[in-house]
Amino acid sequence: MESEHQFYPPFRAALLPNDRFIVFALIGIIVVLVMVFGGYLGSGGTMGIILKALPFEMVMIGGAAAGGFILGNDIGTVKASGRDMIRIFKGAKWTPDDYRDLLCLMFELIWLSRQNPVAVEEHIEAPGESSIFSRYPKIQSDAEVLDLICDTLRAASMNYDDPHQVEEVLEKRLEARKHHALHSSHAVQIVADALPALGIVAAVLGIIKTMGAIDEPPAILGAMIGGALTGTFLGVFLAYGFVGPIAGRMRMITEEDDHFYQLIREVMVANLHAHPANICIEVGRQNTPHHHRPEFNDLEAALRDLKKSAA
Repeated sequence: MESEHQFYPPFRAALLPNDRFIVFALIGIIVVLVMVFGGYLGSGGTMGIILKALPFEMVMIGGAAAGGFILGNDIGTVKASGRDMIRIFKGAKWTPDDYRDLLCLMFELIWLSRQNPVAVEEHIEAPGESSIFSRYPKIQSDAEVLDLICDTLRAASMNYDDPHQVEEVLEKRLEARKHHALHSSHAVQIVADALPALGIVAAVLGIIKTMGAIDEPPAILGAMIGGALTGTFLGVFLAYGFVGPIAGRMRMITEEDDHFYQLIREVMVANLHAHPANICIEVGRQNTPHHHRPEFNDLEAALRDLKKSAA
């Protein structure tokens, strides 16, 4: 789309959307490492003590963090956290084209339900076999989206006296879905918050070890204390340089994808209020995030083509 050319002109021709997220994530990692260790080396520091202590400190801090993570979460959250961490290199699931397809799909369903309420039932009862849903394979493959659309259309066919009843049910359903989807980022953020304290634990153990060798020469004691302090450094460094930003990015992606489900709610609520199909879709378009929002003329042309093909 035109807006993508404006936002990413240097990368559009060379990189796919997922490649951009991978590149930006790698740039962030490299910047953190280069700035921290580059500044340390530039000030005259040496990596010898850090590298010698790093494996053991990493085992203590990383192992305790992993163990606490497993202890504090169920298997579903652990698996979801792994999937969501991978998504920081892929970005949000739903693209601008998907938002346009969703609006077109809902237009077709609303239009058909107004023309022939009985005919739409075969599509919402078996969306996996529907000729309408099959035109949008990515949406059709998402069970959660299908359930939300079909359940709402099914509720609309029950002739509720007050559309606000369905709106309230949708609101609670989407709120619960978002709360569940954010579990993984919340779990990772708890790990980030715990890492500095775990670094102190590792450092204290290093000091205890040093106190057991108090009769050693100052040079040896200095190296041992430096190794112990590596634990404090590592805990804070991992928390604020990597794990915290990863948790924030996971949350950002989850919240961005939530707009897709909110869009379904906006269009379906407009439909329940008996607005014309075009108005329902325009309500949805206006509530689409600006960087995913299809242009009015482009969407209007797509809807006209759908009307012609249905005629």
